[in-house]
Amino acid sequence: MNRRIATLVAALVPVVVLGVTGSVVTVPFAALGPGPTYNTLGDVDGVPVVQIDGTDVDPTAGHLNMTTVAVRDQLNLFEAIGFWASGRQGLVPREEVYPPDKSKEEVQEGNQADFEESESSAELAALHHLDLPVSLAVASVAEDGPAAGVLNVGDTLVSVGGSPVATASAVREVVSARAPGDSLDIEYVRDGTTQTSAVVLGARPDDASKGYLGVTPEEQPGVPFEVKFNLADVGGPSAGLMFSLAVVDKLSPGELSNGEFVAGTGTIDADGTVGPIGGIPYKLIAAREAGATTFLVPDANCGEALQNVPDGLRLVRVESLDSAVEALQAIGSGADAPSCS
Repeated sequence: MNRRIATLVAALVPVVVLGVTGSVVTVPFAALGPGPTYNTLGDVDGVPVVQIDGTDVDPTAGHLNMTTVAVRDQLNLFEAIGFWASGRQGLVPREEVYPPDKSKEEVQEGNQADFEESESSAELAALHHLDLPVSLAVASVAEDGPAAGVLNVGDTLVSVGGSPVATASAVREVVSARAPGDSLDIEYVRDGTTQTSAVVLGARPDDASKGYLGVTPEEQPGVPFEVKFNLADVGGPSAGLMFSLAVVDKLSPGELSNGEFVAGTGTIDADGTVGPIGGIPYKLIAAREAGATTFLVPDANCGEALQNVPDGLRLVRVESLDSAVEALQAIGSGADAPSCS
């Protein structure tokens, strides 16, 4: 082998090694980027994303789009560099998406559970906003708790200590304001019959100075119609706000979007509180590319959203379902809406 060939071989070996390594060896990162958006007022494969059966539904049009983040895993070096260089994706340590103590399947199952819980909270928040009936049922009774033998799973709570209760937090507030040993009258409905029983409170496990009832209350729709959410292969709780807005829009006259292409994100509690989410930069990109001109941003995400807002997208700050509805109504009437600026 002459010197020229030897030099060429010596130069090519690192290139070949790099090429093989870069295309075969995976890196400990995951790529996050814009995911699909879904119009909660529309259909997917001919099925309404939000379906309400058993009552009249107001015709809806326009867009109230929920947004998602796409996650790409098992990247090789070249793929990771390509995603990073694109400007549309970001790289995060894989353990931030898939914790080392959980399998990928366990993470996906957890995300699905969060998604289903967000559907329930979205419906309840919408019913509260519309002043429609919501009942408070006993979901569980501690085996050795103060209410054992008095309350049963499925009982509907009406009042605790003389105070009407419609939410789980209301029960906690009344009970926590009393001391262990106090007797509370519990009014409830069982098998269609209203009953009242006294329960002597125990001590709360995490604070012995406060009363403890030993039941888990759970809010349930008290309406004669059914709300279904027909979106598969989506996980996490961040669709809650947009699902709730869709229910409100379908059960009330007029259009919340008022001709605007509105997208947004945010978790929602049954009481209508909107919470922060992750991946806001990618959701903003996804929304704008889908055609959105207005984006509903949880208050706690406003700072990050301002640093990543695409041109042509108005950021509207929301703290609750009520504030989101009010903001959309303001936009529709030409008034100012709370912004992230």
